[in-house]
Amino acid sequence: MCTALDVASYVLEKKGPLTAMQLEKIVYYCQAWSLVWDNVPLFEDRIEAWMNGPVIPTLFEQHKGRFKIGISDINGNFNNLSDVQRETIDEVMKFYADKSAQWLSDLTHREKPWIEARQGLALDQRGNNEITQSAMHEYYSSIQ
Repeated sequence: MCTALDVASYVLEKKGPLTAMQLEKIVYYCQAWSLVWDNVPLFEDRIEAWMNGPVIPTLFEQHKGRFKIGISDINGNFNNLSDVQRETIDEVMKFYADKSAQWLSDLTHREKPWIEARQGLALDQRGNNEITQSAMHEYYSSIQ
């Protein structure tokens, strides 16, 4: 199985540099739609419900402190992706890759997986509750 870093590397290879927030949200949506369309996770990395939306801590550690992220900033290998995984990511990117960081963050704030994982936390309160694969699958299956 590939990692979130492999997915991020592929996204950056295809799209070019992105803001940290854009990259985090696009990789999140790649996982969500893989769960729905392919019935398997793209990666096993944990996804957490942070104040600004879903964040993959293993990916965050790679770009921490940077605003704009390029492929050389991420220690992933997009060659680890199968053709099916690449097709899924390509489809996700068709919709999400041109959206602004704020648009993507706002969208995740309106969606059930992030909302449920943030239960009990104020909007401006830090938290690291997990957004589970089952919550993602259930929600995104209902809106496809």
